[in-house]
Amino acid sequence: MSRIGKKAVPIPDAATAKIDGRNVSIKGPKGELKAVLVKEVLAKLTDDGVLIEPVNNSKRARSMWGMSRTIVQNLVVGVIDGYTKKLEIKGVGYRAMLKGKNLQLALGLSHDVLYPIPDGIEVKCPSQTEIEISGIDKQRVGQVAAEIRRYRPPEPYKGKGIRYKDEYVFRKEGKKK
Repeated sequence: MSRIGKKAVPIPDAATAKIDGRNVSIKGPKGELKAVLVKEVLAKLTDDGVLIEPVNNSKRARSMWGMSRTIVQNLVVGVIDGYTKKLEIKGVGYRAMLKGKNLQLALGLSHDVLYPIPDGIEVKCPSQTEIEISGIDKQRVGQVAAEIRRYRPPEPYKGKGIRYKDEYVFRKEGKKK
């Protein structure tokens, strides 16, 4: 039995929810997000908010129950507050800067990397070694952060590369004579 799935997703006063079959759309001050739920769950609009229920008692329906509730919760949080991921760059000469609709990264390669910023995502560089990625869709914000990090992931010997702000990089000891 899903403990998280039993709870209804509360809809704040600033947002409105609309359910059309398996389609759930949430509209808020930051924008509108939509999600299509799997066929194993049903969504209902109640006084408490959006309630997700499994269609039957199969293993798949129970598995999708909590996940579907979390997806709807992420939509609500996205249109109300939005999501932010912070990256930091470590390494001599490694830096980031905005050039129009592109993020320019100097990462010790023979050329600078130009990353085109997708629509719906906002990127800021408070300093040359920090990148802030924000938007209303949690999945897209995380995907953009992962794509930027993939250009130079942190290496275990000196710790150089792009890492998440709170990421722990396991450090290895170098060669010994």
